[in-house]
Amino acid sequence: MPAAPGAGITRQLAALYQPIVEAIVHRQVGGPPGFVVGLCGPQGAGKTTGAAVLQALLKAMGLRTAILSLDDLYLGRDERLALASQVHPLLATRGPPGTHETALGLALIEGLGAPGRTRMPEFDKATDDRRPDASWPSLEGPFEVILFEGWCVGARPQAPSALVAPINALEETEDAAGVWRTYVNRALGGDYQGLFSHIDFQILLVPPSFEVVAGWRIEQERDLRRRRAGDPSAARLLTDAQVRRFVQFYERITRHILIEMPDRADVLVRLDESRNATIERLAATGD
Repeated sequence: MPAAPGAGITRQLAALYQPIVEAIVHRQVGGPPGFVVGLCGPQGAGKTTGAAVLQALLKAMGLRTAILSLDDLYLGRDERLALASQVHPLLATRGPPGTHETALGLALIEGLGAPGRTRMPEFDKATDDRRPDASWPSLEGPFEVILFEGWCVGARPQAPSALVAPINALEETEDAAGVWRTYVNRALGGDYQGLFSHIDFQILLVPPSFEVVAGWRIEQERDLRRRRAGDPSAARLLTDAQVRRFVQFYERITRHILIEMPDRADVLVRLDESRNATIERLAATGD
């Protein structure tokens, strides 16, 4: 019998994620290591918590599981500033496709599924930069399951015609010619698809509307500010007004994901405004 989940997991979360874990186990058992589970959801939707719960439950089922966060693949600040100078000023802001090191993501997925140690990058949101390589932790593989979580993990690009009209004030005033959103969409349709092609099982967290996302993200930043109290790096954290602007960088692709991904995701989890979750669909595991 599997071990009980860790004490930090509430019964409610364990009950929600246990059927998903069973589906993952059914798909993975008998296969090679490195089974990649994509966990996609908007900012503040609970991806980090969900990944931690899945990891604990999979461990209880006897599967070694590693977590890879898309956020830790962000390009360093200097690299993004170079992009901002060469392509468009909005590329200085982390988050959208084009601001991650996709080749690093591919190398990590390959490394985590193989024997040996893999050094895991870490991005510090308070300093808006990648931590020094020397401080990166190492994980000893192989891992049967890799939980790959991120706000646009598994996303697909839009048709070019969909990019013509701005979707919010940020695009209207700071990307009137569409240079930034075109670059982002091309990046998503390029190397990101190569990275996402390694996903074997896709989970999507769906908010009640896009409008609640800014509130969730503000909660995250306030919590980070409390935890960094007294740390000089806390001065770089975002104010509520800055968060509302920041969320606009993510709006176009998030809205697109919520239209096109639900029909193809293996698991669809609906969230209410308080982030209470319900599984709406779980793909059949077969025989």
